[in-house]
Amino acid sequence: QLQLVDSGGGLVQPGGSLRLSCAASGHTLDYYEIGWFRQAPGKEREGVSYISSSGAGTNYADSVKGRFTISRDNAENTVYLSMNSLKPEDTAVYYCAAARAFFRDIAIMKPANEYDYWGQGTQVTVSS
Repeated sequence: QLQLVDSGGGLVQPGGSLRLSCAASGHTLDYYEIGWFRQAPGKEREGVSYISSSGAGTNYADSVKGRFTISRDNAENTVYLSMNSLKPEDTAVYYCAAARAFFRDIAIMKPANEYDYWGQGTQVTVSS
């Protein structure tokens, strides 16, 4: 059974940076595409960034394009989300999620209900 653990969240000032980690255990991540999602209080969960199983394909929501970078290290069974130029509206609980990949090099922006495994979430707060 694949298990995911999110970490790296915290309190940061506007314009600051954080790097989130999604560490997997129980199964290799090699065959899974990964999505990072976030959920702010009173709002629906939204997809932020996606990476293909090979790491060759990535995709981003317009709201984070140019500021966030998703990457993965399959040898370490870990996926990362580097977040720069953070804004107060980025404040949310961030979750990573995994789904079996059909395409190794294409990052598909799947909705949340198409992911089978989820991390527990890590809080990101952007505030001065």
